[in-house]
Amino acid sequence: MDMGFQQAGFVPVWSNEFDSSFAKMNQQGMGSWKKANGIEDGHHAFDTRSVTDINTSEILQNGFPSGVPEIFGMIGGPPCQDFTINGKMEGFAGERGKLTAVYLEKVLELKPTFFIMENVTGLIRNVGSKAFLFELLKKVGKKYLIDYSVLNALDFGVPQSRERVFFVGLRKKGLTSKMIAKALDGPWFPFPLNEKYHGAETKFPWSLVSDFGGQPIKPEKLPIELCVEDCLVKEGEEAITANANEYFNFRLPPERLMAIKEGETTRPSFKRLHRYRYSPTACYGNNEVHLHPYLNRRLSVRETLRIQGVPDEYQLSAEVPMTKKFKMIGNGVPVPLARAMAEAMAKFLHSTGVLVRKRKRKPATEAV
Repeated sequence: MDMGFQQAGFVPVWSNEFDSSFAKMNQQGMGSWKKANGIEDGHHAFDTRSVTDINTSEILQNGFPSGVPEIFGMIGGPPCQDFTINGKMEGFAGERGKLTAVYLEKVLELKPTFFIMENVTGLIRNVGSKAFLFELLKKVGKKYLIDYSVLNALDFGVPQSRERVFFVGLRKKGLTSKMIAKALDGPWFPFPLNEKYHGAETKFPWSLVSDFGGQPIKPEKLPIELCVEDCLVKEGEEAITANANEYFNFRLPPERLMAIKEGETTRPSFKRLHRYRYSPTACYGNNEVHLHPYLNRRLSVRETLRIQGVPDEYQLSAEVPMTKKFKMIGNGVPVPLARAMAEAMAKFLHSTGVLVRKRKRKPATEAV
């Protein structure tokens, strides 16, 4: 999420991650990516305490040591495990589910100009969770205009079908009554739409399941960038590409693995991807990483990062356990999708005049 927003011109100044391993990896990866792209690493406070233990004044002071700017935003993806169909579906009663409510409480306390919250679609498709969430949003809606939409990473050039719901909010204070009235009439935020890839699941021809070890042919007019093949580490890359040789070894007999067909992704486990199809949602809990299309191994750390749209300059230390790496990668927001949301927000703020009003002494694109 941070990388996509930074690519769009926003400057993260304060971040929070409770898992110290995830925090360390993110700092390593973002650091190597920034260095490779000549991005100056300015002020950025990183807090690894539980967000419930951090008061609002401390966040603002650490994020904005020179004073809180008139215009800043808040972005994030509260833990989604309690809302996903692959989890226990404990919803807001779960320990992680409660953090979605905490996120919205922090919005009211920090009073950002805008906020963006990302989560799994189970948050709005589960009747109980949706009802509770919309009660929370009513409270936030007294101060913010709120809109939401479900977006699929595949529709933004990512070789992965990954649906997520995005909530956006714009602080009413300072907006014209005309703008507020228009927004109250219905959907108001121009959520991004990529004409080239929109509706990709039905727009393009996709390869069908093939026998393992075969040589399927890529369908004509199928963009290779939407295929798993475009993410695979090729021969000769292993020695020069970070995290390319990091993958789990098998304990199953080779004959059992070879019986799993290329593109057989409806299995409960040991899902084998197809080189000329997109990946199902990257969710790598319990070391259940997808199988390589035509090699008898699981995907590597680098390949899963590519499936999430993360550039190769983002490098993770070999010292960190692979279990942690795969879990963090599976929890992330695909970078091109995050960037599309960031660009949509920046364009909207400019078009409504929010970014140009009265603001001269500080940059208008800071975020926590």
